[in-house]
Parts: sequence; C-alpha cells; structure tokens
Amino acid sequence: MNPVIPKSEFVERIQAFQAAMQEQGLDAVLVYGDEYRKENLRYVCNFWPIFERAVCMIGKSGEPTLIGAPEGEVYAREMSVWSNYCNVKEFACVTVPEEIDYPLSSFSKLSDLIQGALAGGKKLGIVGVWDIPAPIYERIKEAAGEVEIVDAAPIIYKLRMIKSANEIACLAEAGRQACEGYRKLLEYAVEGNPETMAAGAAEGAARMAGAEDINFMVFGSGKRTETVIGRATNKIMHSGDMLMAAMAVQYQGYVATIEYPFVVGKASDEQKRFLNVLFEAANLQQKYLRAGVVSGEMVRAVKAVFAKHNMSQYDLYPPMHGIGLAEAESPYPDENATYLFEENMCVNSDVSLWGCPAGSNRIEEGFVITSEGPRSLTPFIRELVAKGV
Repeated sequence: MNPVIPKSEFVERIQAFQAAMQEQGLDAVLVYGDEYRKENLRYVCNFWPIFERAVCMIGKSGEPTLIGAPEGEVYAREMSVWSNYCNVKEFACVTVPEEIDYPLSSFSKLSDLIQGALAGGKKLGIVGVWDIPAPIYERIKEAAGEVEIVDAAPIIYKLRMIKSANEIACLAEAGRQACEGYRKLLEYAVEGNPETMAAGAAEGAARMAGAEDINFMVFGSGKRTETVIGRATNKIMHSGDMLMAAMAVQYQGYVATIEYPFVVGKASDEQKRFLNVLFEAANLQQKYLRAGVVSGEMVRAVKAVFAKHNMSQYDLYPPMHGIGLAEAESPYPDENATYLFEENMCVNSDVSLWGCPAGSNRIEEGFVITSEGPRSLTPFIRELVAKGV
C-alpha cells in the first residue's frame, strides 16, 4: 500500500506542540499556510490550500481548528485530519475592489476564533510570520486584539527536524516517483529536442508514477546552465550541451529533489573532468552522512575536493540541506556548523559548481541519516553518481 501519515501521528504532533507551548507560556498558536508556503500547515493538519489562505488554530488542549475560505471548504474538509473547520472572509483568494458574495457559505469572525483558542490568555504564537502577506498579517493582528504576539516557528522547526518512519516512507515514495521521471528525462534529453519536451516527459512520468505535485523543474542546456536556477524553454538541445535539470517531486506533502549532471551526446575531455570533480565530491560526502558526525566536517570535506582541483571560486553555497515537507529545510550546515547529524534526519545533497569554463551544474539526491551511514531515498541517481562519467 502507498505510505501515508496516519491521523494518530498528527495527534502526536499536536500533543508535542502543546507541550512546547506550555513550556514557553503560549496560550494559543496560529499556523499559517497558503498554496506556496504549505509545509507548516500541512504538518499540523495535512491541509494544502489552493488559491486561498488558511490557518490552523492550536489551543493549549484539545483538537485544533482549521480556518479557511469558502471556495475551498469541501476540499479542506476532505483533506484535513481535523473535523473542526470554519470559513472567514479575510482568507478569500481574490483581491478586487468589488465585494464578493458567497451566498451558499457561512462565515465565522476571525476574532472570535482567535479569542476562543486563547481562552482568555494574552500570548499568541504565530508560525509563518515571514510567509504571511502584510495585509493578511494586519487582519490577524486586528482580530487578535490586545495580546502579545511572538514568533513560534522554532517550535515547529524542532519538531520537523527528525523524521518518523512514516515520513521517511513518504520521502522514499517521492524519491521513487522522481527517479521514474528522471529516467524519462534521460530518454528525451537528446540532440534536436527542445528543453520543454524533456522537462515535460519527466514531469508526466513522475505524475503517472503517483506524484501529487511537481514543485519545480529547473532546466537549462548549453550556456543556459549558468542560470543556476531557471525554467525549460523552447531552446533546442545539441550534442555537447551541458545539461542542468533538477526536479522536485511531492508525495503526501513530502518533497524529493533529484539532479544528475550530464552532457547531451558526447562529452568533451574538459567536460568529463568537470563532471568528475562533482562526482568525486558527492561520493566523498557519503562518508560524512552518519549520525554523530559534525555537520560542518562534511561541508569542509566537499570544499576540500573543490580546492584540490582549483575550483573553489565556482562554489556558491553549502553542499547539503534538509528535506521533508519543504524542498529545502533544516539542517542546512555550512563549514562552521558544529551540530551533529542525528539518526533519521533526512537530507539532500546539493553539490554544485557555477561559472566554470567547462560548464555549470549540480548533483542532488536524497538520504536518510543512520548510525551506519546514509540510506538512499533516490537510488537511481545514487547509482549514476557512483558510476561517474
């Protein structure tokens, strides 16, 4: 059967959240989410909005309440693990001068819902302060009234850091779907095809394999690899073009991102040397992805490979980040990081070089940290990287 996060695990998450709230003296927490910043909201209630905004109100005890907008009400009730649901006009999706009427919907007052969760308390935590549009944030502040508002994001960051067995299973399924997509990409990334054809083939194959979403497809060939990020265009791919293609595939909210650097057709000796530096760094990185290892040591080891080959000037950012409900999340170490990798952290390599005369590219593959070493979430890419050019 396809893996899912059971309701019992959501109950455990809320209980852990409420325990942290008690420790920090919070009377209620509002967790924000929308179509683009979905990860925190999905963690606490499994809802992922379309068009509209939503929040999950968590009190000091009991079941949370999901607060959304009318167009997505049926969808929200279908998806959320919680039965408590209310509409508010503040979260409607369309911003226009006209007053939009929703004659079949009933509405609650946002102020009543926030005050109900506070239960007379005066300290409100918000998760998603940096994600909420300013007008929406002002509406929330007005509805909250005379209370102290604090950033409660550290609570959820800590909870999301170590993955459960169910979360790992969902990430592995996302990784499987992504690998199916990449197999198809390699079939279509050939002389004479446009970039959009290869990108579309990959996205379609991942969807057919069960993906609920393609978060993004980064694509560039030839000179366009220098964009670092970018979208597929109608540019025709030619033999000898370096190809940069990263695909982020989402399953049950969990995101696996993969990228394998290669050359369309036959690679030159210079291109092979460049690619082998990336492969050497990525394969060496494996030795450090183990519980108990200082995370900064891994970063320094990757950078040492680049330095050995006189390519440090093309190294733009750290070679690894966490994965989960977001494509990139904690841990996100640099060379000065002193914290240890822990069992069941899930991470993505991001080994990259940009602006080199031979080309620009990166490697991305997913892993679970264990005491014995990394377990691949994207084995097809691991096989390609281990093999090299």
